[in-house]
Amino acid sequence: MRIAIVWNPAKTERDPLETALADVLDGKPAEVRWFETTEEDPGRGAAQAALAGEPDLLVVAGGDGTVRAVAEYLADSAADVELAILPLGTGNLLARNLDVPIEDVPAAFRQALDGEARPVDVGWVELTTDAGRERHGFVVMLGFGLDAQMIVETDEDLKERAGWLAYVESLGRALSGSDVVSFGLTVDDGHPQTVAGHTLLIGNCGALQGGVKLLPEADPGDGELDYLVLSAEGVAQWLGTVKKMVWDDGVKRLIGRGEQDADSESVRRGRASVVAVTLPEPRLLEVDGEELGQAREFTVTVQPAAMRVR
Repeated sequence: MRIAIVWNPAKTERDPLETALADVLDGKPAEVRWFETTEEDPGRGAAQAALAGEPDLLVVAGGDGTVRAVAEYLADSAADVELAILPLGTGNLLARNLDVPIEDVPAAFRQALDGEARPVDVGWVELTTDAGRERHGFVVMLGFGLDAQMIVETDEDLKERAGWLAYVESLGRALSGSDVVSFGLTVDDGHPQTVAGHTLLIGNCGALQGGVKLLPEADPGDGELDYLVLSAEGVAQWLGTVKKMVWDDGVKRLIGRGEQDADSESVRRGRASVVAVTLPEPRLLEVDGEELGQAREFTVTVQPAAMRVR
């Protein structure tokens, strides 16, 4: 078997990965090649170099940003290779949604070598920023509002020490920077509509850390995207929103007592293949946990079964 591994040296050293892989292979023959990411190239170039060797399996070892960059290249190039994830980041959201072992490198390697591949969609967003017209892929979710503000407000040193809990610490500051606005929303071939909210999330996956399911019906392989508009203001509405997301869409579903998704006063959900957004003023966008830049208009589409992931 020819295995190509794209790894992020900011997340781990190579030696522990080599040791874990050797233990899992247990003497089985394999040709392994390693491709390191850099700050300038978070994964696309490394993935391109890795695929030039025509591997049987491509493994991406890193956080959500590294996974997104590699997935973006695979989808864009229509590469015929199966992908496996070695989650080494803060959120590891695609890995969580695909039931890849977290914080257990040997177990993740075992799934990489022996797991069955499943089709996974890739979302695309086209937008205009100060740098010009851009197109970016994503595998988890993108949006503006609370999610993007939390990324901006999160202390990077705390993120290194506390992991995803650092985002919770930034929540208060993010809330103060997210005000409700009216914006244009066009879904698939429907008529443009005006909605009000401080947060819009468009997701390929729905589960976050801690069992929170922002998009309970989201399936990364169903050929559609799910979206969420939040408009909660004041303590009462926020308490209701938290109850719906954590209890109604989380705990109750886990124990089999949850009902089908329903909108509430401050939570609106939907599904689509194309979502076009027009804002009254530029807003900061995030994509898979990374700041993308400010945009006033953007369009999101889905590429069904863009890659196969073990």
